[in-house]
Amino acid sequence: MNFSWSKLFQFVLVGMVVMSCKEENTSVIEHTTETPTIQEHPKLILTAQGVKDIRAQLGNIPIFDNTLKAVQEEIDAEIALGIDTPIPVDYSGGYTHVRHKSNMVMMQKAGVLYQILDDEKYAKYVKDMLMQYEAMYKTLPLHPKTRSYARGKLFWQCLNDSNWLVYVSQAYDCIYNYLSEDERNTLENNLFKPFADHISIDSPQFYQRVHNHSTWGNAAVGMIGLVMNDEELIDRALYGIKGLTLDANKKDDDGGFLNKDGKAGFLANIEEPFSPDGYYNEGPYYQRYAMYPFLIFAEGLHNVKPELKIFEYKEGVLLKSINALLNLSDADGDFFPLNDGQKGMSYYNDALVTAVDISYHFGTQDPGLLTIAKEQNKVLLDDSGLAVALGIKNGNEKPFNKKSINLSDGPEGTQGGVAILRNEDIELVFKYAAQGSSHGHYDKLSYSLYEKGEEILQDYGLARFVNIEQKGGGNYLKENKTWAKQTIAHNTVTQNETSHFNGKYDIGSQHHSVLNYFSSENENVQVASAKEVNAYPGTEMLRTMAILKDEDFEKPYMLDIMKVTSDKANQYDFPYYFLGQVVETNFEYQTPKSLNPLGTKNGYQHLFVEGTAKASSDNSKLSWLNKGKFYTLTSITNANDDLLFTRIGANDPEFNLRREAAFMLRRKNTTNTLFVSVIESHGGYSPISESAVNSNSNIKTLKVELDSEDYTAISITNVNGNTKLFITANTDTSKEANHNIKINDKNYEWSGSYYFK
Repeated sequence: MNFSWSKLFQFVLVGMVVMSCKEENTSVIEHTTETPTIQEHPKLILTAQGVKDIRAQLGNIPIFDNTLKAVQEEIDAEIALGIDTPIPVDYSGGYTHVRHKSNMVMMQKAGVLYQILDDEKYAKYVKDMLMQYEAMYKTLPLHPKTRSYARGKLFWQCLNDSNWLVYVSQAYDCIYNYLSEDERNTLENNLFKPFADHISIDSPQFYQRVHNHSTWGNAAVGMIGLVMNDEELIDRALYGIKGLTLDANKKDDDGGFLNKDGKAGFLANIEEPFSPDGYYNEGPYYQRYAMYPFLIFAEGLHNVKPELKIFEYKEGVLLKSINALLNLSDADGDFFPLNDGQKGMSYYNDALVTAVDISYHFGTQDPGLLTIAKEQNKVLLDDSGLAVALGIKNGNEKPFNKKSINLSDGPEGTQGGVAILRNEDIELVFKYAAQGSSHGHYDKLSYSLYEKGEEILQDYGLARFVNIEQKGGGNYLKENKTWAKQTIAHNTVTQNETSHFNGKYDIGSQHHSVLNYFSSENENVQVASAKEVNAYPGTEMLRTMAILKDEDFEKPYMLDIMKVTSDKANQYDFPYYFLGQVVETNFEYQTPKSLNPLGTKNGYQHLFVEGTAKASSDNSKLSWLNKGKFYTLTSITNANDDLLFTRIGANDPEFNLRREAAFMLRRKNTTNTLFVSVIESHGGYSPISESAVNSNSNIKTLKVELDSEDYTAISITNVNGNTKLFITANTDTSKEANHNIKINDKNYEWSGSYYFK
């Protein structure tokens, strides 16, 4: 039959009868009948009881109703176009890749529509498409593209094959009872079991490891196992392939070890990458990607095998991780591009709709999540989406407040971390984490800076045009290794034109930076300090970063202190990747008639030199204008410092890299040194009124008052002559520590890690 929206009101009438005894303002789902057994279908994500509850509420839950209507319109249009399951030939972005990717999503949505709307045309659409896949898959060879370390059949890599099975298992669950036993046997024996075996038994280098790829594989095998009640597949998903040992030295396409520690399976993928705070070691971009299989499989396990208590595993880290991930986004909801991360990925992505809804339903019903769900403007068409829709309907939402936070890294929270300092509209992201698996960059103690979601100083992110076939098949470009991963591409110190750990994953994966201290109790003074001792043997780097709110300044400003101690003389390069137009400098510079690269390797080959200068004062200043706001960098310099204007794009004939600028401070033949700078946001410019307001820096002088093993003291004097002193403890940083030092014949006493007054 064809479903019309008039039928919606029939469901509403039924719901009114059933719900007549309910409290109008409740957000708790009250079951309309006795709870079905867990072996009923659907049982995986959308449950049989959930279907009854949803039908009882239809027409009375606006965000759910609107999502349902949009999905129905989308699927009806797809059904009208007909089914296409082409023989696979393309990389990411090519027609066959995109078609099979679309098919998996359409089947999942159609299955849900069949359950909620009770319209057989949606079940028939899923059945017909699955039968086409069954006919094709029986004789389908490996994908013809050979780039991947683990080739799929429908797609060029097993990763995408796993994506497909995660979605299709949900569709199969929804139409399970619509199919005859013979039809189910045909699909399971000729499609689903062989499919699960290929991405696991046949591809252990993909499946048998701790990695976001394997998480997708584990979820795919486990979810189809749950639908088919196949304990062997479920066990393989949870614990990996029994009795299998891989070569610990083999690596994937990104240079990461396949299975160095021998750990595998879904539970290991929860234990290893997540810290107790919920930080995922590959960074927020890949955490976003991995959260869908983590949470959707966890929901299936919760519904079918509640005895596993999966949402309590590792002290509930899966639900904690969603809060961590949301905090790793800027004011606009865009995730900070740590490691391999594409800019613009945000919590409006469908994977985060899943994360927010599941977190709310299975967590503590955090009202802040409802506010994000309202911003996302859609919900899952399942039990958790219903819970969110009811919460919003009843007005339970509250703002999701992002404050300064320090997220530890590593399974035990002992492998560095990421600190986010927030003060009014200014956000500083300070990375002192572990390598981040094969998607990690060589950027110890790097940072990026934001104002109202706009970058002030940027992290480049990844070098890839995701799913744009014309650009390397939509895959990682060679410039990801030659530029994006290299240290010089980040806002941190590069020594002797060589990347941290010499750019070697084998070395970098063994080390992490160490927190010196983090302090966010004082809303006017937010500080993070960390040390790195392994990036360059014989060199220690201690970086202390603060966002300071000072009544003498228009907005909070950033203070950056990088203390470098080495056993030999080196060249240190310190870049600032600013965005916008240069407005003013307090030094004279020369621009070359022709552009040449800054170096020949380690990322330097991709930097054009656009201007050169010698520092002419104790403070070197650069002001720029970006998107209507003025910014000024003030750095402490000496007469021997070189100042360079550079631009990304050298040795890049295919224009794979963005042509963006940096200002670089170069200090040669130096053993121990201190880099100190302040970045202030001030004033603005309106192209409509053509007026500039407060376009000048408010800093008169920045000065080192003391630098010893134990303390570093920096004075900041504004244009009106008012001076503030910031002192950071380099060694004894406990909150209980008492300090008493003399600077310029004046005693300073305080308790804690820092002093600011």
